[in-house]
Amino acid sequence: MQKTKVLKLIFCAVLACAMLALAGCSGGQATDPGIEDGTYVATFTTDNSMFHVNEANQDKGILTVEDGRMTIHVSLQSKKIVNLYPGLAEDAAKDGAELLEPTTDTVTYSDGYTDEVYGFDVPVPALDEEFDLALLGTKGKWYDHKVKVSDPIPGDDIQAVIKGGADVSEGDADTEAASADIPDGEHTADVTLEGGTGKASVTSPAVIKASGGSYTAVIEWSSPHYDYMIVDGEKYLPVNEDGNSVFEIPVPYFDKPVTVIADTTAMSEPHEIEYTLTFDSSSVK
Repeated sequence: MQKTKVLKLIFCAVLACAMLALAGCSGGQATDPGIEDGTYVATFTTDNSMFHVNEANQDKGILTVEDGRMTIHVSLQSKKIVNLYPGLAEDAAKDGAELLEPTTDTVTYSDGYTDEVYGFDVPVPALDEEFDLALLGTKGKWYDHKVKVSDPIPGDDIQAVIKGGADVSEGDADTEAASADIPDGEHTADVTLEGGTGKASVTSPAVIKASGGSYTAVIEWSSPHYDYMIVDGEKYLPVNEDGNSVFEIPVPYFDKPVTVIADTTAMSEPHEIEYTLTFDSSSVK
């Protein structure tokens, strides 16, 4: 009698495993992605300005959909993230955790400069929904993050999508129209700084120089210890020698964050810090 009960329990366990396998709940994430199998250019966004797609690709990655499974390949901003893990940091640090290994990608910035960065193939459980993705930095510590994949566009050429304007929303179109109305000359505009430790600030409003549809901002920091800035892969040096650090940098667009890197010498050794600057077109005077 006891033997019969044991056999029944074993049979039920085997049957349950088989049903889970058929449902796609074991051995991977088989889902109904809602789009056909194929290759897409999709948007990959994160919850932190220090962890994002390389600026050359403007938050875009290559999404592959095959047999109900989705994977997006993203090129990051450097080689400082050495592993990713689809889940929580506490699980990534456990023995036997299956980590995502990097590839070496070459990115090309708008000025033609190329650089080698790390890229990753990230499993995507669902579109338009946040999911956990932990990262491991060069210092050996895991960090939790939330990411989201959205707006898939058929194709496999990120730059073609960017240049074709497929990623420009209705709000962005209004921004372009507003900036095009700025006449040549010197103006001011409110600027918002985000990122870093929160201790630094920039003078707002900032001077905006307009010439032939191109715009340059005069950025004055609250510290004299910034020795260069990087915008779209190009380095800019201070335009002054005394007082707080002042730079003249390009303004590629208004009303959405422009990612910049500023190097500070205020620490024990020079340190690059990533920030975003947002220029308010409605405040231009």
